[in-house]
Amino acid sequence: MSPDHAETTGLSRRDSAPLTAKIIVSGGFGVGKTTMIGAVSEIEPLTTEERLTVVSDGIDSLAGVEDKTTTTVALDFGRLTFDQQQQMVLYLFGTPGQDRFWFTWDDLVIGAVGAVVLIDTRRLTDSFGPVGYFEQHGIPFVVAINEFADAPHHYTPAEVRQALDIPGHVPIVCCDARDPHAAITVLLTLVDHALARPYPPQQPHQPIAQEASA
Repeated sequence: MSPDHAETTGLSRRDSAPLTAKIIVSGGFGVGKTTMIGAVSEIEPLTTEERLTVVSDGIDSLAGVEDKTTTTVALDFGRLTFDQQQQMVLYLFGTPGQDRFWFTWDDLVIGAVGAVVLIDTRRLTDSFGPVGYFEQHGIPFVVAINEFADAPHHYTPAEVRQALDIPGHVPIVCCDARDPHAAITVLLTLVDHALARPYPPQQPHQPIAQEASA
């Protein structure tokens, strides 16, 4: 990989320093973003999880995730190093899932190589927003189907692609966000996808509220 190619895809290095890449782990409420980062991070992950309280009743729907007791309110952060011929360090930033915290996404995605959009087929409609966000902002992304054991039906990648109208060039993979090997496979799929496609430099983002009212 040439230095020019690395720079245009958001990867960076200085002399013999390792390649570094900022990766966003995104998706709707309760899809497993914190779990995925925790499964692969080589450092103790930074989390901003707070307990759900009665204050969120009527705001955050727990349909399909009734056992969930905490939620990310700012970000998650982890780090993963690949010890290969050309060492690569991934810095993982997890976004909050609820719509009311989406204003933080515009800052979190600055400088990102790409994003993993985790989806939960029990709450498939929650995935339209995250998928649309990265499409609109021209940020490379892959879709990862987090396969929950209690899901009433396990959908194929082809079925998910059709349901969410995901473009054909976007990879869709199945995974268990708790499994480090599965999570690493998803991250490598994203890095390969980001390197393979010539995306233009990211433009400054309008706040989501302005986009919605435009």
